Formats: sequence, C-alpha cells, structure tokens
Amino acid sequence: MSDKEYTVIEIVDVLRRQAAGDNISAIARSTGMDRKTVRKYIRIAEGKGFSKGSNANLEDIAYAVFREINGNDNEGDGNPRDSILLPHKESIAEWLDGERLTLTKVHMKLLRSGVETSYSSLYRFAQEHIGMPGNHGTVRMAETEPGEVAEVDFGRLGYLFDKALSRTRALYALVVTLVFSRYQYVHITRKQDLPALIGGIEDAWEFFGGVTRRLIIDNMKAAVVKSSRYEPIFNRTFLEYSQYQGFIIDPAVARHPQGKAAVERQIPYVRENFFKGEEFIDCEHVQREAVKWCTDVAGMRIHGTTRKRPRIVFEEQEKEFLLPLQEERFDIPKWGSCTVHPDHHIRFGNALYSLPTEYIGKKVEIRADSKLMRIYHQGEVIKTHPLMSEGKRSTDYEDYPKHKTPYAMRNCDYYIGKAKESGSNCGCFMEHLLSGDFPWTKLRQAQKLIRLSEKYGTARIEQACSRALSFSLIDVFRLERIIKQGLGKEAEKGGEKNRGVVVPARFGRPAEYFKQKKEEQKPLWE
Repeated sequence: MSDKEYTVIEIVDVLRRQAAGDNISAIARSTGMDRKTVRKYIRIAEGKGFSKGSNANLEDIAYAVFREINGNDNEGDGNPRDSILLPHKESIAEWLDGERLTLTKVHMKLLRSGVETSYSSLYRFAQEHIGMPGNHGTVRMAETEPGEVAEVDFGRLGYLFDKALSRTRALYALVVTLVFSRYQYVHITRKQDLPALIGGIEDAWEFFGGVTRRLIIDNMKAAVVKSSRYEPIFNRTFLEYSQYQGFIIDPAVARHPQGKAAVERQIPYVRENFFKGEEFIDCEHVQREAVKWCTDVAGMRIHGTTRKRPRIVFEEQEKEFLLPLQEERFDIPKWGSCTVHPDHHIRFGNALYSLPTEYIGKKVEIRADSKLMRIYHQGEVIKTHPLMSEGKRSTDYEDYPKHKTPYAMRNCDYYIGKAKESGSNCGCFMEHLLSGDFPWTKLRQAQKLIRLSEKYGTARIEQACSRALSFSLIDVFRLERIIKQGLGKEAEKGGEKNRGVVVPARFGRPAEYFKQKKEEQKPLWE
C-alpha cells in the first residue's frame, strides 16, 4: 500500500537495489512496495547525497529519509497531524464528498485558512478518518524534445451566470499543454467552435512566447472534418492557420487517450483544482484568474510525472526551442460556396459582390476575412472585393457587358452623347429628359429613346423631337405616339412628296398675331 510506513532497514534495501542498478519496477516487485513509494524514497535520498556511485553510508541516508517522511506524524507521543486536522474534519469531508473537490484543492483551501499541514499528512488523514480511496495509475507520455509537441483539449468547467442574458450558461476550458515541460495555458470560452479554438491557441502561443513544431489535437469537430488513423481530413481554416503559424497538425486517434496523455487528465485537474469551489464575477474574471493560476499554482507545483516544476523547466530548458510567433494574429476567415446570379452578383454574409458575365450560373468558392473577400473558381482567384457589411454591395461595373454598364452606373452623359449622334433635336430632348435632381429615374426612357432612333431612323426621330420640344412635351412614350401618328398620315396620303412633312398644329397661330402695335397700347391708368 502506498500509505504504509516502512522501516529504516526496508529503506536501506531499496537504496542498495538502486545502487546495484535495479530499476524502479524491479525494486517494487522485489520489496512489495508501490512504485510511487520507491520513487519517493530514491528522490529524497538523492537530496541527501545518495547516488549510484557514491560510498556514503546507506543506513544514515535511509534514517534521514525515514525522518523526513515520518517526521510530521511521529514527533513525540501524540499525533500532531490529527490534532491539526481533526477540528476541520467536517469541512474536509464536505469538500471531498459534498462539493467533490480534489484533495489538492482541499489542501489549498486549508492553507488559505491558515491550517499548516503537508499534503501527505492530509492524504493519510483523509484515508483514515474520512475513508477516501487511493489514487489510480495514470498514462505516461513518451519522452519528447523541448519545443517539439503541445497537446490541446476542450472540456467543460461548469456553469457561470451571464449578466448579458440574465441566465446561467456553460463555461468551457481549452487547455494547451507543452509535453516536455508540462507547462500549460487555460483559455476560457463560452463555445467550442472554430473561432474559440484558434483564439485560444493564439492566446496560448502568446503566453508561451512561441510555437511548438507539432500540435496534437483531439478529434474535435471544429478542427477535424473526418477522423481517421491514416487519412484525416482537417478543417480548411484550421489547416490554413497551422500553415500560418508553422506547426504540423497531429490528430489523436479517436477513443485512444494514450495519444494525448499529457493533456488527457488536465481538464478534470483544471476544473477541480481551479474552477470548482471558487466565486467568479464573469468570464473575463475567470480568464484573468486562470492565467494567474497557470503561472503561480499549476506552473510551480511538483508535477506528478516529471517530479519537476513545469514553469521552471519551461523557462530554463524549453522556451528557447519554440518557433518564433508571427507578429500579427491570424485573421480567421470564413469559407463558403455560392452560385453566381443572373444579375452578376453573389450573396455572402447578406452582402452582394459582383463577378464577370462568364461566371453567371457557375459555382464559386468564397474566402472572407475581416478585410477582403476572395472569390475562387476551380482553385483560381477570379475576383477580390473589400468586405462589405450586411445590406451593402460591392459592384465592379467592368464586370457588366459594355452596353449595360452606362445604365448600371447611371451615366447620363453617355445617353446624351448617344442622342446627339441622331441629331441636335434628339440631343436637346435627351438633355431635358435627364435634367433635374433625380435624372437616373428616367434612364429607362433614355434607353427607349436610343432604341427609337434605331427603329424609325434619325430623320423621323429628329422631326418628332422638334415637335415635342415646341410643346415642352418631354415624354418618350408620347414621342413614340407622335412618330406613329406621322407614319399613319403619311400612309393615308400615300405620296413620297409628303414624307417627312410635319403637320401644323390645329390651333397654331403665326407669331405676328401676338405682336401689338404701339399706337394701340394704352397706359394702364386710363
């Protein structure tokens, strides 16, 4: 049993076997001790001057080891451990059984309350007086090089009140652990989507000051589209992000915890020893405290596997081997696909973007970041637009056919110039038509006027425009009626000599009729 107290002679036997070259497993089998106990005795003995090639007195070293291990519980006739912890037995039991906190968390809360005791004493006290079961074994990760591998995993921490929504919401943690040093970073998030994953990893790289060469991730949907031992399919955005920062994605095999052993038990560790039993104001408060906890608590603990302090190992042995971090954070893009509409536009994010005529009806792929919209067809970039907000559009008028561009651009000068090609009267009629504060409201009529000149000829359109201008009749539909009436009268007369003659108005009078002779004018006061 790991909590059994061994004698000095038994400790000497352990040291002798270690000096003879036996490994820890062999010593444990031979002595009947737990491997953790053997490792603990050897570690303490090494601190007392023991080594394989040393000639030191093993009995003296074994006695020093015995005193260090059992000194807290065997000083004098009484038991100081029980006298310290028995007054807090109910609180310890409530924390362990009621709130289901880990023993490490209970030890931290006792120290905050001013109760000075060692973890080993608390462990034995909990087993003897509360009935806490022993620990189970853990999975050991293969040795890696400094800066080579980091492991990532998502997990639920618990629930926290959201002031914005006035309700309790789930809170998640993204844990990034460096395999070599076991130094870790905890990112707090409300979701487990792709932006949360990339944002958490980016924060972790900034926290570490660099990037590892490989990143082992669980088969989370945000990063892995298809889980496979040999041919996994990664999310396109996450793959682009890995190339941007320079690391290789290494997905763990599904339902195989040994593939990411360094981070496998970190979610429960973070939940039980950091989040549980604490009071937080909001998500930002949790994040600030998580960074402090990673630096001062988790980073400075004696790690159960390496028996070293992760933060010290990281700063002294691993940090210098990390890849350099990009100066700018990764701009997370969105990918999608659309079919080009007959109006030369696609809709993405409730905004419109134009494309050339030849792509109408074809399916294109879209990549949109915070600044640009890139449109691909068969893997080639065919158009780039600035990103528009909802309800807006980005239109390149060069994408339209040449004969439709003036109308789309509301180019009034174009139509005036085309009308002048038919004659001065037609040009003057077009200028009157497209005058005013909102000329583009008459662009349809402007197009019709150009078509009339092509249909009836420039001579007839010039005569009709002259007559319409004399009556200030600026309406293309009435203008077409004038042309048709003139053609009808020509057909009735049936002579070529009358073709093109404008029929005078029914009530027309000569200009001399409106002139008054001077002698007929009288003063107004007469």
